[in-house]
Amino acid sequence: MTSPGVTSKQHVAIEMADGVRLAATIYMPEGEGPWPAVLEALPYRKDDITGRSRSEYRRLAEAGYVMCRVDVRGTGSSEGIATDEYPAIERTDMATVIDWLATRPWSLGTVGMYGYSYSGFNSIQIAMERPPALKAIIPIYATDDRFGDDVHFQGGVVKQLDQIDYPSYMVASNALPPAPPIYGEGWREEWARRLEGTEPWVLTWLEHQRLDDYWRHGSLCVDYEAIACPTMIVAGWADGYRNNSFRTFERLTCPKRLVFGPWAHASTDTSLPGPNHDLLPEHIRWWDRWLKGVDNGIDREPPIVLYAQRSTLPAPDRPVVNGEWRYEPTWPPERLRPESWSLADATTNRPGDGPDALDVRGDVGWTAWISCAGVLPWGQPDDQRPDELHSLTYTWTTFERELEILGHARVRVRIASSEPVANLSAKLCDVFPDGTSSLVARNVLNLTHRDSREQPSPMPVGEYVDVELEIEATSWTFEPGHALRLDLAGTDWPNTWAPPRPVTLTIDRTATTLELPVIDGPSPIEERPMLPPPHLSDPDEDDAGDDDPVAGVRWSFAHDVLRRVTSANAGSTFEEEPVEHVPWMNSHYDGVVSVSTVDPGKASAHGEAAFELRWPEATVNSRADVVIESDAESYRATIDLVVHEDGEERFRRRWERTIPRDLA
Repeated sequence: MTSPGVTSKQHVAIEMADGVRLAATIYMPEGEGPWPAVLEALPYRKDDITGRSRSEYRRLAEAGYVMCRVDVRGTGSSEGIATDEYPAIERTDMATVIDWLATRPWSLGTVGMYGYSYSGFNSIQIAMERPPALKAIIPIYATDDRFGDDVHFQGGVVKQLDQIDYPSYMVASNALPPAPPIYGEGWREEWARRLEGTEPWVLTWLEHQRLDDYWRHGSLCVDYEAIACPTMIVAGWADGYRNNSFRTFERLTCPKRLVFGPWAHASTDTSLPGPNHDLLPEHIRWWDRWLKGVDNGIDREPPIVLYAQRSTLPAPDRPVVNGEWRYEPTWPPERLRPESWSLADATTNRPGDGPDALDVRGDVGWTAWISCAGVLPWGQPDDQRPDELHSLTYTWTTFERELEILGHARVRVRIASSEPVANLSAKLCDVFPDGTSSLVARNVLNLTHRDSREQPSPMPVGEYVDVELEIEATSWTFEPGHALRLDLAGTDWPNTWAPPRPVTLTIDRTATTLELPVIDGPSPIEERPMLPPPHLSDPDEDDAGDDDPVAGVRWSFAHDVLRRVTSANAGSTFEEEPVEHVPWMNSHYDGVVSVSTVDPGKASAHGEAAFELRWPEATVNSRADVVIESDAESYRATIDLVVHEDGEERFRRRWERTIPRDLA
């Protein structure tokens, strides 16, 4: 194989077994080959909405890889109907694509699969199928548990803030036609089939409020040994998919590597927070080893590359978290030990010897915002003190020396509830000398899921039960002069939906402990990782940094005093830069979530997404409004979709569904 200097770009259609054609863009190295291939498969429209040329695709081709980006079935310029995220047919389709890539005249016969978020998920899922030519994967910000660690549920509680983003985005995006310049003749007919046949995915998600076969499909936690090909996991401490990383790494039996940085659900080059790095050279080393057979030693290096975080003041747009990179030889490290802290030894904001009672307020959690930070307005937590006014807080003595934790903290709580359905939120905080409370890690649990996610059971009203809540994975060093604080509340709003009825929680602090995953001493590996600085993309790249990350972004809170309702608004509007075949694009996202402060069952999420694309053949607009309202008994979903072509209405449809709240 010779090293290519420049690349060419081709649009192709790959036919599936049932005759459906998937649209693919191929970035070809220049030269004779043969070349390995790298596949990324997404539903996010490669030819327009996310069509600005990805510098990493070109760089992969320049490194001697055929890069293939595919629109999954029923999305973008591909044919068929997008029935759901990660449907069974997608596995079959991608196995066909992998075989197609492995059998081209230019092919070396080896294929890798990778990607962020959705394409990280399906990289894992396709690897579970073991197609012969798939030799390695790199899932970035993905998970092994679709029910417990995705955008739909957290701890058995319906996500609320996510309802104004992904669901409306996909309804509007899936209503756009195949790109006419790419699809060619017949694009309107294919568009008509898509409009008539595509249902909103969110309705299915709301109907499955327990762990069942729907969520087990595509969840690696069912069988970690299903993956045999070498796997490099990329995770971020500020990302929503951090929890799977250690347990997946520990349970995989294939060659494996974990790179765990400070990042949010965004490019490692541009993420808030940083520090930012270009990880593509690490990708290429992984591909070189397993797709080209180059003995470059990456499989003999320490398998965990980790950014160890330390005390950092909070901010919603915090640019950097303090810390340092290091290697770990294994997971769990031998020097990791559990350390138990009794709530009875802490200072609390509830006077007396307890028990500690809390009347749950529906809007507690707003300073923590979303559990999966990403591109603004999906920012980072702020100072937690406003929420702590309506929480139970437990603060331990100021540290005289550093305390480092790594992994999952656990709260073992003795708790009683005045209602059969209730939630428990736990936040681990770093209290600075000036009183600032910086969120370190959090989680929330639907207490009916305390014993089983498959068969939830109501809380025995007024009776104490012992519950364990696992806090999300974290790395943090508490510095001398700081204090450790645990906040307990009955909501984590607007991140998750509040409980169905007003409820009082009572904590027996004498029978409640916080278990910390304490690290004793430094890593036994003295050598430090040296990751390259962020890649400076060309101005026309979709992964280029934005000089003003808050331009066009909305993020605010309001409290209606008389109606006793708190609401949050989040959105963004962008006029996109022209891309190949699309002279002009505009995207608009907006949403409002609200909750009653006195009756938490009364809540709503209203998300809007709109796109306008101007091709030489037509100008198309799609707009989706997704409204989900709740009371104590049910969720009521109303979804409106309107599509125009050249100013004339082309399609309109409304979906209405009432879905009972589980055990309400």
